[in-house]
Amino acid sequence: FLKKPIVKIGNGLERLEIIKRGIEDFNMHFAEKKYSNGAIPKIAIYCSSIEILEQEVYPFLTGELGLNSNEILKFHKGNKKGNKGYAQPEGSELEFRSLNQPSSNKKYILLVQVGKEGWDCPTLSAVILSQKGDSPQNMVLQTSCRCLRQVDKNQNETAIIWLNKDNADTLNKQLKQEQNLSIEELNKASQSKTDNLVTRTSRMEILGLPKIDFYQMKVSYKSIDEEDNENTAQKLLDLKNNIDLLTVDAIITTTDIVNLDNGKTSIISQVGNKFASYNQWLFDISRESFALISTDQLFQFDAGLKPIFEKITYQKNGVRCFNELYDLQSIQSKIRLAFSIKRNLQTTTEEVPQQAELLIAHKLAAVENNPNLRPNKEYCEKVLELDKTDANIELDEDQIMQAYEAMKAALEAQGMAKFIQSYESFKLPMVQPETIKAKNITYHYLPYNFGGSGSSGLELAIFEEAIKLDEFKNKQLEIYYNGERGLTEFVIDCYAKKGNYWKNIGKYTTDFLIVKRQADKTIKKILMVETKGTLYANDDKFKNKRTYVENDFLQLNKSKFGYQRFDFIYLEDSQDINTNKVKLSHKIVQFFSE
Repeated sequence: FLKKPIVKIGNGLERLEIIKRGIEDFNMHFAEKKYSNGAIPKIAIYCSSIEILEQEVYPFLTGELGLNSNEILKFHKGNKKGNKGYAQPEGSELEFRSLNQPSSNKKYILLVQVGKEGWDCPTLSAVILSQKGDSPQNMVLQTSCRCLRQVDKNQNETAIIWLNKDNADTLNKQLKQEQNLSIEELNKASQSKTDNLVTRTSRMEILGLPKIDFYQMKVSYKSIDEEDNENTAQKLLDLKNNIDLLTVDAIITTTDIVNLDNGKTSIISQVGNKFASYNQWLFDISRESFALISTDQLFQFDAGLKPIFEKITYQKNGVRCFNELYDLQSIQSKIRLAFSIKRNLQTTTEEVPQQAELLIAHKLAAVENNPNLRPNKEYCEKVLELDKTDANIELDEDQIMQAYEAMKAALEAQGMAKFIQSYESFKLPMVQPETIKAKNITYHYLPYNFGGSGSSGLELAIFEEAIKLDEFKNKQLEIYYNGERGLTEFVIDCYAKKGNYWKNIGKYTTDFLIVKRQADKTIKKILMVETKGTLYANDDKFKNKRTYVENDFLQLNKSKFGYQRFDFIYLEDSQDINTNKVKLSHKIVQFFSE
């Protein structure tokens, strides 16, 4: 969790009482707060139905609690049930999508069937689930955790989760199943842990690690007009003439269960119960254009729009309804496009030289002590001490043997020969642990955190195995962890070719860099090492980035430097550590021998 959560359970309290206490709690903690981007904190109050939101919760907030209605956002998709049907609140979707902006003044967010899994709103700082049914039971964990995304990194941010007893029990169960955690442990985890923090230190100067020189592809986009004017009337006419291409066939087959392949079929040409009003239709088209096309502009083209409206609607029991066999959203989109000049997107590419620091030192904040720190807290202090003294970390076998023989002779002279230990056991306390012996070929900062968010156990395993490989030592290589996001400038901009165009598909940061230096300490070659857990290996975004790096990025830099400066290896935890170790060893031999 990025924010530290505090979970409160209203056992035996009614819906509105839990909401009241939750809002009071939110206001006490966040009333005066603003995040660094100027946005204000929000609280999400989930409701099980639109009627409960509109008839109970919203009136309670504006009435008894006296909240400013301008600070309340109601967001639901609307319904048409009974005499008290509720339409989707006007402009609510745009407001909902703008909540992270400094311009948003909404504090109290009332939601029905939206804002659960997948909603990304870092400025959301509190959640209320006051009754069973406010969230589907299989999504209580996901819904509760909507407020845990951190806004300002490396800040001690908190979040508040208010639940009734039913939702708390469900959350506890899901925490146990998915996180092996309980609400009690969650609340304990939110308490201050400053006594358990490990200070982190840059070793860039000790290692003399230079910036990485590489080339990035830069893509520029330019829009080219293909028309002198919008040609709106002609485009609407073309749409009307080809509108039947935007329909689906509806067929009902009546048969018996033992003869499913044969039966009586009926072709359905009209279906739908949604009331159709021409003026409202134009208003919806304008609203979905975010007012870039006004209703006045649309009315000027009645001659082209009315035939389309008549084509996609029909009379049913004396009322005009939309025919849902037409792709209504696509048709409205094409109408909006008819009011704009057709443009073609041109892209140009250039190859740009870059220099990247492996460590952005001012972002190196303290980290919570955990078993996956390398080196551990004690060994970090030992490494820093050795840095100051520049003591030799390699054993002098001759000196140790002389000390051993002196100890042995002294014990024999005292008649204590039976207490003489073996040479190996005598030498053992003088042997530095592997993680300290590696201090001059890794650790550009202390310590590496292999227990962070998104880390896999494979990262730590590969790191520890790499520094022990004979091939790694023989070729005098260095290895640096590059996988903690935000701490490195060595980030690759990735693209995918779509037809004749390059599309930006995001940034890629490799987990490790295995480096070979030249005699003057400049970098000669870099092997990029990516480790992935099976869970994330099939992510399409990652696969597209990997394809770009393995092909275009490597080829671009080979062309520019005149030799294979970079290479890439992908290791996955679906294979055991020995298999991955062998793959890495072979790649080291192959790449660094060229």
